[in-house]
Amino acid sequence: MPSNTTPKAADKIKLPIDALYQEFKSSIKDNHLVVESDTGSGKSTRLPLWCAEPASDGKRMRVLVVEPRRVACLALASFVGKLAKSYDEAGCLSKSARTLNVGHAIRFDSTVDEHTDIAFVTPGIALRWLSMDKSSQDEKAGLACFATVIIDEFHERRWDTDLLLALLKKRAQHRLILTSATIDGARLNDYLSDSIGVNSKRLLAKGKMFHVELTYQSTDSQQLPDISSLEQKVKTAVASLLSKTSGDVLVFLPGKREIQSCLQACQSLAQAKPAAASSDARANIDLVALHGGISATEQQSLLASAAKQRVIFSTNIAETSLTIPGVTAVIDSGLERRTHQRNGRTVLSLARISRASSEQRKGRAGRTQAGLCVRLWGEHAPLEAMTPPELQREELVEPMLAAACSGVRLGELRFVDAINSKPLAIAESRLLAMGAIDQQGKITAHGRKLFPLPIDTQFAHLISAMPDDECTELMVDLAAAISVPQRLYQQPTAEYDVKSLHDWEPLGCDAFTLVKLLREPAVDFLNIEHNAIKEARRLANQIRQGLGLPKLNRAAVLERKSEPLRSRWLLAVIKALPELAFVRRIKRVQALGNGFSEVQIGRDSRFSPELKDFAGKDAAIAAVVFDQHSIAGKGVKQTLNLAAVMAPVSTQLLCQAGLGEDRLAENKERSASRKVLIERLYAGRVIDSRFERASGEQAIEAVARSIIQGRELSGIAKRLKADIAAWNIWFALGKTAEFESEIKQPLVLDTYLKDKLVQLGVESFDDLGLLEDDDLLFDGIPEWQREEFDQLYPAALQLPELKLAVSYEPKRKLVILDYVNGGNKQGPKRWELPRWTGWKIQYRKASRVVDVK
Repeated sequence: MPSNTTPKAADKIKLPIDALYQEFKSSIKDNHLVVESDTGSGKSTRLPLWCAEPASDGKRMRVLVVEPRRVACLALASFVGKLAKSYDEAGCLSKSARTLNVGHAIRFDSTVDEHTDIAFVTPGIALRWLSMDKSSQDEKAGLACFATVIIDEFHERRWDTDLLLALLKKRAQHRLILTSATIDGARLNDYLSDSIGVNSKRLLAKGKMFHVELTYQSTDSQQLPDISSLEQKVKTAVASLLSKTSGDVLVFLPGKREIQSCLQACQSLAQAKPAAASSDARANIDLVALHGGISATEQQSLLASAAKQRVIFSTNIAETSLTIPGVTAVIDSGLERRTHQRNGRTVLSLARISRASSEQRKGRAGRTQAGLCVRLWGEHAPLEAMTPPELQREELVEPMLAAACSGVRLGELRFVDAINSKPLAIAESRLLAMGAIDQQGKITAHGRKLFPLPIDTQFAHLISAMPDDECTELMVDLAAAISVPQRLYQQPTAEYDVKSLHDWEPLGCDAFTLVKLLREPAVDFLNIEHNAIKEARRLANQIRQGLGLPKLNRAAVLERKSEPLRSRWLLAVIKALPELAFVRRIKRVQALGNGFSEVQIGRDSRFSPELKDFAGKDAAIAAVVFDQHSIAGKGVKQTLNLAAVMAPVSTQLLCQAGLGEDRLAENKERSASRKVLIERLYAGRVIDSRFERASGEQAIEAVARSIIQGRELSGIAKRLKADIAAWNIWFALGKTAEFESEIKQPLVLDTYLKDKLVQLGVESFDDLGLLEDDDLLFDGIPEWQREEFDQLYPAALQLPELKLAVSYEPKRKLVILDYVNGGNKQGPKRWELPRWTGWKIQYRKASRVVDVK
């Protein structure tokens, strides 16, 4: 990323990368390239211009530059565009560069056309253009018209840049250049050298880097980066550096929450700054935040020189993508928020950075002069060498869909680092369920419709599944609201504001709240993020335009009378993705399940965490969960899923969507009408019940249960229980070999009876009148042996003042006597019992077990 140096001045400056010009030009003819150089060497601005210089035959050489972030695309396109119109007196640019056209393409904006020589684009745009090559015959479409593709900042190892590289390498139609300041260049060079017919070459340039004095704040040399007492650690380090430098201080923190708390902790330092070492020290300082949620205007102001000294609290967005002028000191917390796979889900959690990232952060202090860097951990802390790539840390639904749109199965691609089979299988099953790919992994017409939409694949699928325009508009607006990187509003805490929010949107529905914020004017009882709403509206209008829907300002206002529309919409959502429907756990009302996973009600959700809502009415026990965040919980295998955007629904709507399975309720038959109670069970909870005349399997189950409980065919169950118990002992003793029997296994009363009823053609209670008692019995132990067998192996024993239940474990040759009742406190004597020769005998009463000898 260029600094605020003007192009006119910059084109007269000799940059470190310029030393590679001749080697670069000679190497690019026959090789892919891996270019390694320090931050500030000029690789992001020089290399595209070199690649775009016409060939010796005058042929135009179009260049695609892939930048990981939108702000980098815009800034570099603007800077290189101005630079291309000037002439480098130092001889680094050819005169032909004056005529080059430079453009950019990001999610909301594109200036690229057929006359563009250098296009700066985000990875998502590049993947979409690559997929166009498979579906278009136009040679000017997609990536086919670009001779060279430069992937900048490749060390970030995003899934989209890794996928793009693998696809382009397999395609073998472009000259590929990978650039980075911190990268495993040798391994990447080997990877690219495997291309068909093209080798790879590694080029190194030493950047213009000033000395950075490095100190470690922790007194324990083995201390790893830690979140505990972070605010105080940062405040101590800021106070120390403000007394040593008059330049800006850049503080690297893991997220927005830590930025706000550290900024607040350092407020007292901004009031009165001690005299700095430099004679031109400014009298006071500004504390500013830098993260993905700030506006483009705020970002631009940070990229310009400031009148006051600044302490800039930033996420790792400032690690490589943005160069902030005036920074002479860095404070590194050593922490970041990073995704990883856990139990098949992508989990966002706090992580320690790699050594490569720590070096990159330190380098930010030595861009323009000697600098300072304070690391908050110990000097010899065991950090990992490199950050694992996203393809090994995240779900693979979107990468698999993108690969399929380019005509390739994700699992068949060879990546720099291999991806695991389990996430591949999960992604394939989800895309198959959506109908986005077929059994062979090829893209379907439905999948090709989903991919161009600039939102998550799940939301694209939901949009395409809506039954009418009203529901489609709702889904588009909600998807846009969820897809922006920051929240649209903060929940109010004042009682009056909470009541105002309830009156404005009385359903406690996060989804309707977000849609109303997009469609209606701002309200004063919510703390609204106006920049986030502006971006969400732009995204919604972009999707609406692509689908031929009216603009957002013409959308219907959502009022109380909109409940039928809301129900129709949510019913369509549940039918399209049933796994989004959750019901409360019976004993843990803040937890909800869907039969496969569990979520906790998120702190920012309006869904009632209790069984009563804001107005004291019964709260909903079911909800559609549109968005959830997974974080690592306590323990090795636990994952905590927090529901972020919830829409309350009735259990009737779940039934209407066809969710759940019917089961026969226990002991709930109406004997007079012979109707039974059928319960609808979803995720372990009854969501509906009804009395009806049983039919099919339910009728057989109801009839069998009535017989077993003695309500029908009285006496049959008792005899069957005795016969089956005796048979199972007979079978376990191996006596079935002594005679022919159709029964070849132990029996269970309930299963036997249901199978017998089916064999007899029983379909309802009315059919029982056609049966005789003996019809349900079975030929078990031969009748002529039964009396003797019952004497040898009785199921119960009546001794003097002692009644016992008898059970057998033939494999262990063990007889167990369980106390039933009686006044005998000593237990049975061996001579009182059957012979049971060779068997061990145990007597159990309560928790006491004794051997009978």
